[in-house]
Amino acid sequence: MLDPIVNFFVRVFNLIGQGIGWCIAMMLWPFVAFSRWYTKRGWVLKSVFGLIILLIVASYVYLFSITQFWSGFDRDYARVYVTEAGSPSAGDTITSTTGGTKQCQPSNIVRATADLIDFNVNQNTWIPSTVFSKLGFFGIPWKNTPYFDNKAAFQLGINKALRRTSIELVDRLGRVRGTSGINQNLQDARTSLAYDEDSWFFSMDPFGFRTTTQSNYRRAQERLAAFNQELQTCVTNFDARPDNLLEFFDRITKDIGSTSDILRTRMEASNMGWLDPRADDRFWFAYGELYAYSGILAAARADFSEVVSTRNLEQLWVRTEDQLRSALNLTPGIISNGHEASWIMPTHLATMGFYILRVRANLVEMRDVLDR
Repeated sequence: MLDPIVNFFVRVFNLIGQGIGWCIAMMLWPFVAFSRWYTKRGWVLKSVFGLIILLIVASYVYLFSITQFWSGFDRDYARVYVTEAGSPSAGDTITSTTGGTKQCQPSNIVRATADLIDFNVNQNTWIPSTVFSKLGFFGIPWKNTPYFDNKAAFQLGINKALRRTSIELVDRLGRVRGTSGINQNLQDARTSLAYDEDSWFFSMDPFGFRTTTQSNYRRAQERLAAFNQELQTCVTNFDARPDNLLEFFDRITKDIGSTSDILRTRMEASNMGWLDPRADDRFWFAYGELYAYSGILAAARADFSEVVSTRNLEQLWVRTEDQLRSALNLTPGIISNGHEASWIMPTHLATMGFYILRVRANLVEMRDVLDR
């Protein structure tokens, strides 16, 4: 009685097995055909093609190693920029304990920016300009695949925050009001950080040799260190006024607000869940930006310590830093972009967007306190 049913399922599974076998055979056919052709060639052609295949395999091994291993990643790195209450603000005059020489307090914002550049291009390989990353998967950009693009997106997110910070350092923080001169070291750092993020040694558009992205970013790191050296010897200024801090908050809220819109746009464009190849780079881009701002905001609290104290911002600021740190705990192995009401496939983009908006709301609240 049950034999027809059993036979039906047997046939179904046989057909499924045959279909899977046919798909595998189609994928392997080019390799099988090449191997047959290869075995019939002479040793010269075998050596040439063997070397080419070896180089291709080695390039993918190298790409795997630089994209999957992250050096220096630390969710709590921002703690090194935290200072005790009552510490001098950036640019305040202090006295050296060694010889009584006049010195000024260096900027933790500048230090954090330089440290993040070092993390991006010295402790790790800058992925977006690596030739193997630029070539993609047989011409398909890695960002359109689920592979090898997470670290690149993370680095680009950090760089977005660094570019914004460098602009604010030049325009407001590293000068005394709008009538003073722009510090040349900060200007050079901003120019270097504005360089193309995917430049290699050679370019087709424009055609010819050019300076790499990482070389320009290393120059920015050097210029930032030079500014802090000038500031420490009281040669230049850091204007830690409340209105400058208010404007800095305003720029950051707009910056992370645009990132939340990137997440929203991707959520509306697709709800493929675990199978969305673009969800991971959107997620890690936002994660990288929050990673950078966690250090920059901790450094800003030290640089504006007097403003924080006089305006009673300490509690609000600590809460903002805690929310940033909570966002950095969100590191799923596979990024899912499912429907918001789905109970099978979560939407990690919505969760990240929630953290971004929480941080943004606290920054707006601190801005309102400063504006009173």
